[in-house]
Amino acid sequence: MNFKHYLILSFALCIMSNSQAQVMSFEEYNPKSTLVVPGDSIFKAKFPFIDVHGHQRRMPTQDLTSVVEDMDKLNLAIMVNLSGGTGESIVQSVNNIATNFPGRFVVFANINFEGAGSEGWTEKMVAQLEQDVKNGARGLKVYKSLGLGNKDAQGNRLAINDVRLDPIWAKCGELGIPVLIHSADPASFWDEFDGDNERWLELKTHPRRKRSDTDPAPFQQIMNEQYSIIKKHSNTTFISAHMSWLANDLGKLGKLLDEMPNMNVGIGAIIAELGRQPRFAKAFITKYQDRVLFGKDSWVPSEFPTYFRVLESADEYFPYHKKYHAYWAMYGLDLDDEVLKKVYYKNALRIVPGLDMSLFPK
Repeated sequence: MNFKHYLILSFALCIMSNSQAQVMSFEEYNPKSTLVVPGDSIFKAKFPFIDVHGHQRRMPTQDLTSVVEDMDKLNLAIMVNLSGGTGESIVQSVNNIATNFPGRFVVFANINFEGAGSEGWTEKMVAQLEQDVKNGARGLKVYKSLGLGNKDAQGNRLAINDVRLDPIWAKCGELGIPVLIHSADPASFWDEFDGDNERWLELKTHPRRKRSDTDPAPFQQIMNEQYSIIKKHSNTTFISAHMSWLANDLGKLGKLLDEMPNMNVGIGAIIAELGRQPRFAKAFITKYQDRVLFGKDSWVPSEFPTYFRVLESADEYFPYHKKYHAYWAMYGLDLDDEVLKKVYYKNALRIVPGLDMSLFPK
């Protein structure tokens, strides 16, 4: 081998070595930012707050001591447990709360919509809801299974705006309780599973979340069904969970809020959308400050600081806590104190009946 051939071979081996070193999947690529800017994590909310989108599924018999300890660290004054169930589950949860941590939790009732349309079904559900409220439930939580999975008595997909459900929404208005309703999933779950899809990584790591226009219906159809009942039942207060999956299109969401005065939104699981458009999101929340409520969705105390930092700070380019939800960086909205108080607790105090107002500043 002459020197020329030696150089060519060495160069080729060098390229191969570097190439092998660069083999990395998108899932693995998660670089740490070298940007140095002012700002720091916020581990405790500036004001006591109400989480209107909490879940404690074992509440009837659960020792809530450790939960309350973590709540205190976060400045979480009241958690709304949306997983209240119905019947005896409501009774046990309310007793558990009253005995051990009065005022720190409230429960919402749930309805199993499967089999709607069978003889006496609607009357039975309305009567049970009324009893659950008498037993201490402060609202109704509707899971996404309504619209995505529930079947009626004939085995057909049960639409959210099925007229057989109307007495339920009307009863909530009559009882003065809110309906927190989660419909569909992010619209990207219905989009093509390709490199243009912002939720590609989430769909790759959670493939069962992929949807289509026939599995079970188009995204917009499902959401329009929700808006249909909100418009129809104007005397009932609704909280559209996850900002109605429109935190990435606040202009459209604003038009819907203008059309439906009885519609409110919770920010659970969509803080990453707000955190990448801080100026527009701040303007939106300021404009609709009476209609936006704090919610987290999953009880993971370590994830709350992302919410606090986005809502309270003016920090720039800080990380989100789940790459598969958001691979982009966050920016703080720096909400004014009065707006922040409404998002954190004042709106929930007005909408959810029977909350302990003494836990909050006036």
